[in-house]
Amino acid sequence: MMEVSNSVEELAIGCILSIRTTLGDEFEGQVVTFDRPSNILILQQGSKHGPHRNFRLLKANYIKDFTFLGQAEDPLDPTNCFLDLTALQAREVVAIRQAEADAERIGVGVTSEAQSIFDALSKTLPVRWDKTVIVVMNEVRVGSPYNSDSVIGGTPAANDRVKKVLEFERKRLQLRGSGGL
Repeated sequence: MMEVSNSVEELAIGCILSIRTTLGDEFEGQVVTFDRPSNILILQQGSKHGPHRNFRLLKANYIKDFTFLGQAEDPLDPTNCFLDLTALQAREVVAIRQAEADAERIGVGVTSEAQSIFDALSKTLPVRWDKTVIVVMNEVRVGSPYNSDSVIGGTPAANDRVKKVLEFERKRLQLRGSGGL
């Protein structure tokens, strides 16, 4: 296996290889680069004519053997690379929105218990934080200490539903805290 690693180090960028791993996987890829300190070979896989490509990072010690299939141009040559900037920007917008939504779901200045209660309520009901108060269905408010007695507002049915979820979550947290789960 050491011989394969030494051979991999000598492969030029752009080499097209057929690789068989020690785990039995077989695939073809083009060498993008070899990172000597981590012993990782970075390969590009995918259509030679289409814009979609995958990159595979492979620890060189997992290469059982490989066959040299040919040489192509540098896969990262800017004149030959295709980047769909519109798709990348759309993915960025979605990722930013998701990160913002995730951040809004984390209470600021609340205990981990309060966050657990918020998370439990959010599984079945629409919730949001209003500073340290949990707002459920935009009408029921649950403040510290986040128990049935601290539920205010909303219709009687909504109020009862929130109280039931709170009681169930409190029991679950007590069981977890006493080693019951």
